[in-house]
Amino acid sequence: MTVREIAALTGFSAAALPQPERVADGVYIGDLLSWVMGRAKADDAWLTVMGNVNAIAVASLADTAGIVLVEDAVLDADAKARAEQQEIAVYGTSLPAFETALKIASLLG
Repeated sequence: MTVREIAALTGFSAAALPQPERVADGVYIGDLLSWVMGRAKADDAWLTVMGNVNAIAVASLADTAGIVLVEDAVLDADAKARAEQQEIAVYGTSLPAFETALKIASLLG
């Protein structure tokens, strides 16, 4: 399922959407960037509260399908520019990470 479809079905808001047709096939939750780099799988939707340029770099290195900022976390301006440049989709939601993961997992089956 594409990141755009996931966002539309869950009501996530788009913070940066350079690659809306990227397919997501899993979910990873984590805020410790070094941990995410070593454990998130390619094409995972990564759920975090980290909305800075370092998170964009980790998403690129881990080749995640995109980032979902949970609990109303904000994507800063530098990170938004970097997300557009590196083609990392970033969405936002007010939901906690666990509830967000459940929503995405239910869509992915």
